[in-house]
Amino acid sequence: MTIDTTPKDVVRRYFEALAKGDQATIVDSWAEDGSCWYGGDLPISGTWQGRDQVIDGFLATAFTYFDPEHEVGLRVTNIFGEGDQVFAEWDSWGLGKTGRVYDQKNSAVFVVRDNKIVTMREYADTQNWERALVDH
Repeated sequence: MTIDTTPKDVVRRYFEALAKGDQATIVDSWAEDGSCWYGGDLPISGTWQGRDQVIDGFLATAFTYFDPEHEVGLRVTNIFGEGDQVFAEWDSWGLGKTGRVYDQKNSAVFVVRDNKIVTMREYADTQNWERALVDH
């Protein structure tokens, strides 16, 4: 990344990498000590501390609930930034291993320092996530 990279650029690049499945860029987007928080009482809820836990814990756990034979997609709809903080909204979709459709609106607050994501606090409809993706 260039010296002129803004925090919004870092977050945008992260979402582009997620959409493409670009694992190297996903890893490079996070600070080694970065953390991710997701609300609710789901298998992905709580605080994931450290880049490895964010990627191999939070993200990997979330993706295990999707049918790998179908597209899992995302599209950023808004991104705002001030200083080292970035707010992003995005749509995500897929088919759960449950056979139910997942269609979600998400938002998160990111803190970016030295061109790396250091924190992400994600907000979404956790009941929708559970209905679509978790078998009971």
